[in-house]
This record gives sequence, structure tokens and C-alpha cells, in this order.
Amino acid sequence: MEKGDGNGLQVEDFDYYLPRELIAQQPLAQRDESKLLVFEREKNRCHHQKFRDLPGWLHRDDLLVFNDTRVMPARLWGRRLPGWGKTEVLLLRPLTGESWEVLVRPGRKVKTGQEIFFGGTKRLTAVVEDRTSFGGRVLRFNRRGLELRACFKELGEVPLPPYIKQPLADPERYQTVYARYEGSAAAPTAGLHFTPEILEKIKARGVKTAFLTLHVGLGTFRPVKTVQIEEHRMHAEYYRINQELAQAITAARRAGGRVIAVGTTVTRALESARLEDGTVAPGEGWTDLFIYPGYRFKVVDGMLTNFHLPRSTLLMMVSAFAGRERILSVYEEAVRRRYRFFSFGDAMLIL
Repeated sequence: MEKGDGNGLQVEDFDYYLPRELIAQQPLAQRDESKLLVFEREKNRCHHQKFRDLPGWLHRDDLLVFNDTRVMPARLWGRRLPGWGKTEVLLLRPLTGESWEVLVRPGRKVKTGQEIFFGGTKRLTAVVEDRTSFGGRVLRFNRRGLELRACFKELGEVPLPPYIKQPLADPERYQTVYARYEGSAAAPTAGLHFTPEILEKIKARGVKTAFLTLHVGLGTFRPVKTVQIEEHRMHAEYYRINQELAQAITAARRAGGRVIAVGTTVTRALESARLEDGTVAPGEGWTDLFIYPGYRFKVVDGMLTNFHLPRSTLLMMVSAFAGRERILSVYEEAVRRRYRFFSFGDAMLIL
């Protein structure tokens, strides 16, 4: 798949200063009370709004595309044998009916062949079968299929990002209101701002809506550890685009509407399935597409997103869409105006 040429950019070129107090620790009382920074690329101009003002920036025949994945209870706490050492397991993706790719902590102490048990009994156990090229492990559980999923639901918890230090009173606030298909290890956070009322207002303006599924995994939140950005390898994530969405994009193109991705996960899925005419092919598969400056977008005309971590692949993606220097300048303005950053933070609409 096509990538950007990198232009010799290094990971430090995507750094910026962020005061710690601007990292949002809790969602706002109302989802749509967040701020909305609108950046018009052609005019190189910022507008400072509330998220509830979003419908006014959308045109009739625009298409808003959402990710309807649902965060699974992907964090498990177990004990290793021998030694009874405490072990944190983050589920990433299923490999077979009973085997999963996972991340573990403390990683250095989790050895191949060890057994891990979860909960107060040994009803759910797993054997460490292998290491992965991304530093994770392959666990083979003693349950499979729906029975295993039921154990995850009983024993697991919704994982919050490590920069969120406060517990979440209502786990549903880390789910979008339209979340449907369980399978993500993290939320598609750009969608957390939407309410049913906002969605109705959008539709009342003649804006079309459609959904795809991308299960967020290691590819989205894995840090870049290489010096040159083009040397970073993305971890594959599963996505599914149905015929209805493919037809909606074709219709938007014919009507002169814009395709606006709600989040970087939607952007990644759409660009992974792109055709040369700016439409997409329906289907499902795994994408390891890494979008960074130099990439030429074919499908996405606008992007709604949150404010991302320094040095992250997500910041690199929005820099590819709007220009690195301009995005870093916009981020500086967001810091000056005390926007809230990261998963529970404010939103940014790039047009």
C-alpha cells in the first residue's frame, strides 16, 4: 500500500509541549459540551466553537463516516505460575477459537510455557505459547468461542489509556453512543462527543451518515520507537466495509458532497480500501497502512478527530492531512486556549 515518502522526517519532528494539566482525566458531564476547533486548510484559519456547533459546518450531501466498534473488556488481571506474580494482560485480537495475541506486563517476567490464571479460581487459565514480533505474547486459553468471551466479560475490565490516572465512574462513557460490534482494545475517541440529538440535527441538514468497523488495537496506539518515521512498522488491525457504505461514498462523490471521517480509525480504514476514483471497495481484512506526511489521500475530504499524543502515528496522520507545520501551529494555539487533550479531550474538525 502507498505510504508517504517521509521527506526525511524524524519522530522528534512531531513533538510539542503539552502541560500535564491539559490531559483530560474525565469526560465532561455532557458529551457535546466539549470544544471544537475548526481548521480550514485552504484559508489556514482556525475557528473556536462548541461541539454542538458541528452541524453548521456540514453541507447537504456530505457524508459522515463513523466507526461502530465497541471496546471489549480487554484488560485482565492474573497470576503467573510458578511464582504467583501479578500479571496484566491486554487482549489485542483472536488468532483461533482459544488463542489470542496480547500484551503483558511485566513483559520481561512472562515466559513461554508459563501458565496464567485469572479470577479467584482456575476456571479461566492460559498458557503462554509464543512471543510476537511486536513484543507481545500468544496465550492459549482453556476456554474457546462464546464461553471464552463470557469469561472475558465476567473477569475483564474496559482498558483506559495509561495517561488517564482516575477511574471512570461509568464505563459507557468510554463507548460511543453508536458502538455496536465488540472487538476494540481502545475507543475510537473522536466519536465520544456525539449524542443522539447531534446525530439527528446532522441528518436534518441533509447530511448522510454511514458506518464501518475497525477494531482498534496495537496499530493505533503503539508508540513510534524508530528515529526515521518511515521505518516504523504498523501492527495490523481488522476492518470491515459493507456495501451500503461503499454505495454511500459513491453517491456522495456524484452529488458533490464531502466524505468526512470521524476519527483516525475511519480514515485508516477508508484509505486502506480506496479505489483510484475516490470510492472504496466493500470487504473486510487487515490493514497495516501507515499514513504520514507525503501520503496522498484519495477518499477522505475532511476529518473530525481529537488532539493526539506527541510523536504518535495519529499526529503523523493528521499532519499528512493538513501539513505538519500547520498542525503543530494549531496545536500550539489549542494549548494557549486551554483545550483539553487526548481521549476525553476536545475535538478538532479539519476541512
